[in-house]
Amino acid sequence: MSSRDANNTFRLRYVLASSLYGRMRLEEILPEVRKMGAEHIDLWPERHANQREQMEALGHERFAALLDKHGARLGMTTRYDLGPFGLGDEMKIVRRLGGSLVVTGSHGPKNLGGPECRQAVREFLEKMKPHAAAAEKLGVTIGIENHANALIHTPDSLRYLAELARWPRLGIALAPYHLPQDPALVARLIEDLGPKLVHFYAWQYGRGCVEKLPKAEELEQMPGRGKLDFRPILAALKKINYHGWTEIFMHPVPRGIPIRETAAEVTGEINRARRYLEKILSETQEQRNETVDGPGP
Repeated sequence: MSSRDANNTFRLRYVLASSLYGRMRLEEILPEVRKMGAEHIDLWPERHANQREQMEALGHERFAALLDKHGARLGMTTRYDLGPFGLGDEMKIVRRLGGSLVVTGSHGPKNLGGPECRQAVREFLEKMKPHAAAAEKLGVTIGIENHANALIHTPDSLRYLAELARWPRLGIALAPYHLPQDPALVARLIEDLGPKLVHFYAWQYGRGCVEKLPKAEELEQMPGRGKLDFRPILAALKKINYHGWTEIFMHPVPRGIPIRETAAEVTGEINRARRYLEKILSETQEQRNETVDGPGP
């Protein structure tokens, strides 16, 4: 799972979020995986989508055949609905189908700070011990997202989790949307998290995802559309040699609808964001080459 190519150039490894397509059928979504530069898909359940439920309705063998047909692979599932203590069966299914990550939320008192927050994180992790052990045995990683109004929410709570979570198969799924929209702060946090960063959402706050907005304003959650500068953030990912997946992401209002009307339009919107991210990486690489080689004639 290297994030560097043969020329030692840092690359992002993309995974496609099924929820961006609302409740479209898997048969419509899976052909889009390769079109957006990914190999893997992240299946979301209700209320954000229903591809996880579609997989069960199809049956695992038929789902696997459908993946093969379109040259795609299951990478992960997102299961906030199960919570961090209810992932046992899900991890087994994900592993059986070739996946390696399940993302969920945290559990415990909300919006704490200082020593109280650190102690609450410690208590949460104590309860996570058997689940982290099960993940280790299966070869599946549990990613805890920094969701709003949760125990793991603030930069400090994320640092506490990174410091106290000793198990290699328990880490952080980082969503800049839920952090102060300060690129330097997000970049410093990424460096602090280091190897405990197991998943990254290319997702900014923009104008939020709670109230219904004109489409152009809603789409400001996407990289390159809103105001958040991803340059320091990508530089930090490169610095830690981040090798997990990057999930270009946003939430529509209401939940469960596609971010654009058709599958092709959704993929086009994802690729618009991807071009923005890749342009930054390309510029960074060119600057590095100039530094190494010196100015041209």
